[in-house]
Order: sequence, then structure tokens, then C-alpha cells
Amino acid sequence: MNGAATVHPLVSPWGRFGLYSYFIDAPEPAIVDTGIASSPREGMVPALEQLGRSIDEIKWIFLTHGHIDHLGGAKALWELTGGRAKVVIHEADAHMLRSRDGHVEEYAAGRQKYLKNPDGVQQQAQTAASAISGEMEPAVLVHGGEIISLGGDVTLSVHPVPGHTPGSVAYRLATPNLSGENSVFVGDAVQIHGAANRFPGYTDPDAYRSSLEYLRDEVRPERLYLGHPYRGADGEPYGVELDSAQAHRALEESLALEARIRGAVERYVHDGVVETESPYSPFERVARELGYDGDPTLEPSPFFTTLDGYLTRALQNQEHSIHG
Repeated sequence: MNGAATVHPLVSPWGRFGLYSYFIDAPEPAIVDTGIASSPREGMVPALEQLGRSIDEIKWIFLTHGHIDHLGGAKALWELTGGRAKVVIHEADAHMLRSRDGHVEEYAAGRQKYLKNPDGVQQQAQTAASAISGEMEPAVLVHGGEIISLGGDVTLSVHPVPGHTPGSVAYRLATPNLSGENSVFVGDAVQIHGAANRFPGYTDPDAYRSSLEYLRDEVRPERLYLGHPYRGADGEPYGVELDSAQAHRALEESLALEARIRGAVERYVHDGVVETESPYSPFERVARELGYDGDPTLEPSPFFTTLDGYLTRALQNQEHSIHG
């Protein structure tokens, strides 16, 4: 028996965001991404019941990356399966699953430098405590290149797509009943023009660009599953299930905006970094050039996360050129 697989989106709310997970109905059923602590019981259980399925059937839990809104429900979901499901994550993001402290440290080392919120670290710790259902050791650490069987001829292959986080991965589903359709789950690795904050978020701009090019040129998804309904250049949100043409457009728009941001930051750094009273400081000029008028302080603050990555890279390049 070859087996078969179908994909069902599962959505749960969290503030301004819709958190999307995906149920892969395969011989060994799987869920990709887990939302926050409340998502499995409040969102996944009733959604699966409507499909005539049960949460304790889940054999695999695949995490696309280590952010709170994607792994927060992992331990709760694992417990609902009776501890039988195998939790999978890339090694570079595994520390975020093992310890809530990893999320607080990420905030303190990055966004807090710009937000300068005296209560920011404490608030981040409180968010991690409430939104992450528990710390745990993953059953399977991946690095890229693995092919994981979901029973029969159904497999998920692992493709590293760093940039949004160091351990972001895409999972490509291969199954006989999809007639060769190339279905790919990317989490937040394809940001387009951002989600609720209307700005793309990634920590490593060079890795992000390389990953987008890899997805476009090598993976070539015919069905692309996103972690959120990201917005296009026109401000309208995409869906979370994109066909081949939509996927190609999303990747091209993501690359085009990355190039615009890169150019704006490079010109800004060349002229000298300037602190101002603007909420966008020290990137007021970049925001103005890009026409970005969103609130940069709203968590998870992709504006500062992304521009910090460019600024760090630019300053490192300057240092290298000075010292030869």
C-alpha cells in the first residue's frame, strides 16, 4: 500500500495574529507547527474532531522554527498524544524548545537595544511563561537533507531555509496522491511584506535572501503553506495556502523588498548612523525612504529585528575593510 496524504490548515487566534498549523492526514498523521500553549486544546482538538480524527492519532510534530507562536504548543500537543508523537526541530533552534530563557535572551540581545523598554525583559519572560506550554527535549534534531517517512510512500524532506531564524526549515511533502504536486511548509521563512506589523522579520539578511532564492530556484513549490497571512506590496494579505503562481509571486516580492531594504540601510550606514527622537530611531531615515509608517514598537518588532541584522552586517563589513 502506497498510502496517501491530505493537508488541512488549523488556525487559532493570538492577539493580532492568526496562528496556522497544518494537519497532514497520512498513514502516520503529523502536525506542522503548534501555535501557543492554548492552541492544541482550544484549536486543534475541535478542528480534528470536525475532520473525524483525534489528537491522540498524531505521530509526528514538525516545527518550522523556534519562535513562541510556532513551538509554544509543542509540549501541550505532545502530552495530548500521550507522549507518543515525535517532536522534530532544527538543531540551531532547538534551544528555544529546551528553554524559555532562550526567547528572553534573544529579545535582550536584539530588539531591546532599540525599544529601550525598562520592563521589556520582564514582559518577554512573562510572555514566554504563558505562551509556551513547557520546555522539552526534541525527539529528532534535523540539520537538512533528512527524509522522514510518514508511512507508506508518504515522506517529508527537510530543507534548511535560515534567515528568519538560524534554524528555520522548509518541509517538502511527497505523496503518491498529489500527482507530483510539490507541497512545501515554510513557517515564516517567506515574509513578503510582513504580517500584522507590515514589515518583514528576519535576523540574517544574507541568509534570508539565499533561502528565498533557494526556494524559488531549487525547491520550486507548487503549493506553499505559510505560517501567517502575509501581505503583498499592495497591502492585501495573501492566503496561507498558495498555488504555484502565487508562491512564485510571493518569493519574488520577498526578494524585491529585501533588495530595497538592503539598499536603504547601506546608504544610511555610509552616511553615518544618527540617533533621533523618532520611534524609528536610529533607522528613521530608512523608514522614511521605504515609506514605512507602522508602529515599530509592537511586538515582535520585526522592524528593529530586521534592521539590526543589516546594521550588524554593515558595521562588520566596515570593520573588515578598515583592517584589511
